[in-house]
Amino acid sequence: MSLACNTVAILAVCAGAFFFLAGTVGLLRFPDALSRLHALTKADNLGLGLVVLGLLFQAAGPPAALKLVAVWLLALLTGATVTQLIARTARPGEPPQ
Repeated sequence: MSLACNTVAILAVCAGAFFFLAGTVGLLRFPDALSRLHALTKADNLGLGLVVLGLLFQAAGPPAALKLVAVWLLALLTGATVTQLIARTARPGEPPQ
């Protein structure tokens, strides 16, 4: 790998780790469940995307890169679904379905 690819990979993974840290701080500091979910999902989606982007530069080939992208898309789908379910049960005054 070239120095430029390694540098971009390291920067992307470090930026992703920063967003994971920011989401964790939001989870710990915000007062209610809905604002905690908002902070956590936004930061985690961006953080995971940047980590996957950084790892794509280090992937052994197209099959490994496709697996990384598939994991990222699956995490996006499951994160959105679980967040909707948690928000629905945490919302006051609305019965769960």
